[in-house]
Amino acid sequence: MDAFLLPSTSLTPEVSLNPAQGLLILCGESYPEHVLSFYAPILEKIKAVLDTGKLALLRVEMHITYYNSASAKAFHRIFQMLNQAAEGGIVIDLHWQFDEEDDMARDLGKDIKEDFPAIHVVEERLATV
Repeated sequence: MDAFLLPSTSLTPEVSLNPAQGLLILCGESYPEHVLSFYAPILEKIKAVLDTGKLALLRVEMHITYYNSASAKAFHRIFQMLNQAAEGGIVIDLHWQFDEEDDMARDLGKDIKEDFPAIHVVEERLATV
């Protein structure tokens, strides 16, 4: 499966999926006007990579600086998919990156740990500049 790169815009995060490296990156802001149409192809690509049976480890790096409630629902669907893959034997390392002053992002990282126990979550607090 080929690598996938979706550059960021003022409303959407950069999304990079590289199956050969076992790496998924989401970085930036997420409040697209049409959340379902933005995230549907991303969910399909992630599912296709997880379903190949060739992946032993997927490192997920997320640094979302702002998101709306509709994006939170899309993230939830991604985390559900990753949790199922982890339960099936794929090691999922989620590096949840957040600015140290962003309480909402910090709390979401804690929620991910509680709600999706098969995902190994590493919280990475970034210094606010």
